[in-house]
Amino acid sequence: MPMFKGVISVVLLVLNTLFWGIPLTALSLLKLIAPNGRIQKAVQAGIGHVTMNWIGVNLWWMRHWIQPRLEASVPDNLRPDQWWLVISNHRSWTDIFMLLMVLHRRIPMPRFFVKRQLLWIPIVGLAFWALDFPIMRRITREQIARNPGLAKLDREATERMCARARQSPIAIYNFVEGTRFTPHKHALQQSPYRHLLRPKAGGVAQVLHLLGDKLDGILDVTLSYTNPNPTFWGFLCGQEAPITLKARILDVPAWMLTADYHAESQHKEHFHSWINALWQEKDCQLDGQIDHA
Repeated sequence: MPMFKGVISVVLLVLNTLFWGIPLTALSLLKLIAPNGRIQKAVQAGIGHVTMNWIGVNLWWMRHWIQPRLEASVPDNLRPDQWWLVISNHRSWTDIFMLLMVLHRRIPMPRFFVKRQLLWIPIVGLAFWALDFPIMRRITREQIARNPGLAKLDREATERMCARARQSPIAIYNFVEGTRFTPHKHALQQSPYRHLLRPKAGGVAQVLHLLGDKLDGILDVTLSYTNPNPTFWGFLCGQEAPITLKARILDVPAWMLTADYHAESQHKEHFHSWINALWQEKDCQLDGQIDHA
């Protein structure tokens, strides 16, 4: 039965993607040729409308077919006409759907920091491009040493997104660990946290520097799974153990509005201290909820 449920879930996910992929592809082609101004804005609004419905239908069948066991605690005073930076720990691809399940249409259209490799996923990659998601590259220190200009590519992608984001409300999602937690990655990093990987401050710092004066706040999310090794396939099969999601609002500290992470070493240290303290608090919150032993 779990295998059957998983197969049907994959079919529903694919069919819904193909259905909404038709208008998305048409609007994306229009985006390429539409002149700047009212027509371009109308096309972009259409892409956003299609994407929100695509997400909404996925969440509908997941609630009724998979029936995930999710316990969520979310602030009441959220609105879709606000600007938010959403930060979270990262355990599984399921995280994305859990976040959307509690925040869809309560805050604006989501924008995720996505890896460049995901652009190759049919339709999904097109949506990332059409919605101006910031595309991140996996650039090693060795590559940067050979070509220092590569270090600016991710920053420039974030700058473009933030410039557009000032025009209308947006919710920027960032899994600041940069990858999903696994015991192997945890050991490889020699992470000082029991339940978390080391957080990366650069993306958060840049968004707060460029868009901090627009943000209504930072939505800090902590996800925990009863299953110590959650998988997206297990979720699709309806076998994922209970999941807990807790969100709280953090004010944007005034010093962040003028601190330039990439220009001043003291600003970089300040950001690292701030996010490390936040991660330490999150790690303590997860004690008793997760057992990696």
